[in-house]
Amino acid sequence: LYDNQGRYESAEPLYLEALEMRKELLGDKHPSVALSLNNLAALYYAQERYGVAEPLLTQALDIIEGILGPDHPTTKTMRGNLEILRKSL
Repeated sequence: LYDNQGRYESAEPLYLEALEMRKELLGDKHPSVALSLNNLAALYYAQERYGVAEPLLTQALDIIEGILGPDHPTTKTMRGNLEILRKSL
């Protein structure tokens, strides 16, 4: 909700908390962790913090591709997100 309202300062700690909780409960290589990384990167992208977002998207893509393979729709979406971000650098 905060993200959609443009209240990024309020959204960021919640995204970080969700990421840490998922890592703790599910392990570092779980698809839900990749989703949290992707969501946090999207928040940073919206703030034009591209240098902070890029490693998160790269990590998310590595996790998803390792689990689902390179041709899965989710992998392709995350790869596309990374390409869009890199065009903004």
